[in-house]
Order: sequence, then C-alpha cells, then structure tokens
Amino acid sequence: MKGLTVHRFSQDALSDWMRTLGPDSDVVISSRVRVARNLRKQPFPMLATSAQANEVLEQLADVSKSGKLDEVGSFETLLLSELSELDKRVLVEKHLISPNLANESRGGAVVLSENESVSIMINEEDHLRIQCLYPGFQIGEAWALASGIDDIYEEVADYAFDEKRGYLTTCPTNVGTGIRASVMMHLPALVLTQQINRILTAVTQVGLAVRGLYGEGSEALGNLFQISNQITLGQSEAEIIDNLHDVAKQIIEHERAARKRLLAESRLRTEDRVKRSFGILSHAVIMDSKEAAQRLSDVRLGVDLELLPDVTPQVLNELLVMTQPGYLQQTFNEKMSTEQRDVRRAELIREKLKVAQIQD
Repeated sequence: MKGLTVHRFSQDALSDWMRTLGPDSDVVISSRVRVARNLRKQPFPMLATSAQANEVLEQLADVSKSGKLDEVGSFETLLLSELSELDKRVLVEKHLISPNLANESRGGAVVLSENESVSIMINEEDHLRIQCLYPGFQIGEAWALASGIDDIYEEVADYAFDEKRGYLTTCPTNVGTGIRASVMMHLPALVLTQQINRILTAVTQVGLAVRGLYGEGSEALGNLFQISNQITLGQSEAEIIDNLHDVAKQIIEHERAARKRLLAESRLRTEDRVKRSFGILSHAVIMDSKEAAQRLSDVRLGVDLELLPDVTPQVLNELLVMTQPGYLQQTFNEKMSTEQRDVRRAELIREKLKVAQIQD
C-alpha cells in the first residue's frame, strides 16, 4: 500500500493544482507560502536525538490522523525512511519536499494533500513547515490557506514563541512571523531586452530576495526567478504579503511591456528564436538540462505571444519536471549516466511535443 501511495504522488509530473492556469499565468508560474514552526519543549531538529525526532513526528502526525485537516482536504502521510532515494528526488523536483528533508532520515515525514497543493514537512530544518502552492499570481490565497492550516496545528501543538521575537526558528532569518512567501516568475523578455539586472537590483533594495527554480543557492535556469521576502521580523504577515504582491505586480507590468517591445521592434527575430527552439526541441537527439530549460523558456514565450498556438503552457510546466534527472530515471525505470539522461531527455521532449500537437 505504501508503494502505491508514493507512486500516486510521483507518477505524474504535473500536480493537479497546476493543471489549471491562475491569474497572470503568462508571467507568474506559481505562488507559494511556507510557514515555519517549532515545538516549545523539543530541541530544534538539528540538535534532536532520533527518539526526540520521533516524538515530534508522532505528535504532529496525529493531527492528520485525527481528521482535523479534513476541512482543508484529503491528506496522505509519507515517512521519509520508507522512501527510496529516487522517490525522494522526484518529490524534490516536484517541489513537494525540500532537499534538506530528502537528506533527513530521523523522524522525517511529509503530509501531502490529494491535489499536492499543500505539503506539510515534519522534522525538516524546523519541526513543522507548512507549504501551500497556487497556480499563477495568488499569493494572498496561498497565505490564507497556510494560515488556516497553521491554526489547526496550533490547537494541539505548543509552539516555541517569544513575545518580543515572535515564532522561534532554527535559522535566525526566519524568526518573527516564520513566513516565506514567494512567486515563481517567467521573465524572458526582461532578460532579452537586458533590463533584468536593473529590475532585480531594485527588488533586492526593497527587502526581497531573488533565487532560482529550486530556491536558495539554485541557478535561475530557463529565465525562471523566485521572488520572496527576506524580512520575517518587524513586519506583520499582512505587510509581508502586501509588499511581495505590490512588487510582483510591478514586475509583471515590466515583463509585459518588454514583450510588447520585442514584438514591436524585433518581431521577426523573436519569432525566429522561439520557432528555432521549438524545432530543436522537436528533433534533437541529445539535450542537456540547461539547454532544455532555455529552449523551453523560448517556446513558452512564443506561446504567450501567440507565435506558437499549438502548444499549451501546461505541457511546458510538465516538461520542466519531467526533464529533471530523478523523474527521467523513474519514467524510464533505469539508472542513467549523464549522457544517457541527455539522450532520454531529448526523446521525452520529442514525444511530449508530438502528442501535444496531435491532441490540439
């Protein structure tokens, strides 16, 4: 039964919540809010013994078993100790668990909603991390859901809280509200018109951070940028969400203006770029992950500019996950060298684009 449950969460590259397009989805891929909490009478996970980590797991897992989360949806609990390394890698690639949790075996678990929009990690860097994901630009909605789930856990858990400092967390940069709110944005036109550095510099000056597809330390492949709050202390939750919302709205407007500029001043070159990338993706025999990300970004730009009407954004979202190393190995059920992955990646992209065109 455990294997079937894991397979249900790892077999499809596209989570159910990503099958619909949210507001401003031409620029914003997804909105995420993560809430970090710890239990008052337990050491932080990095200092906990296996017995203490299991105590935390038992207490927090009881919330989902008790049915208290039923008002939010249907949930399944996966123990990290029962997952294969490949299972964990796929869950990381789908953003359902963090790399940190994937490497943790002491009392680590994840509670996943049926549509995968909610991921509740236990004994990660903190005892409890509640993550809520929405398609498109819905950061307020993601926060409302995360806050509601947080309230459910707080009914049974004695959180580590200080009147002056707020919620106490393992990393000092999360102390206060314990909130990390972020939007994943596709900004190819700002990159092509060489405005991206100016925009991102301005973003960091107003207290926001810029990261890549997989968060801190990751590269912004495929023109995908994760914009998130840096400050968690000294601001209320509403102020953090509102600040991110307002800045993201401005970036959306800048990206759309840059796209209009591309069409007005360089339409033929832009059309050539996106159709050339589509042609390469449709016929290439070898494709490394970096080139795949860039070519998929070009094609997505072409779709959003209505230069490639036969491809949907959902197909491109799916390929972002399907072309990752773990998912490739699971799809083809074999361990692969780097070159073998590049061959399989090209094969998978060719077949996926061919099917998408037939269905259209």
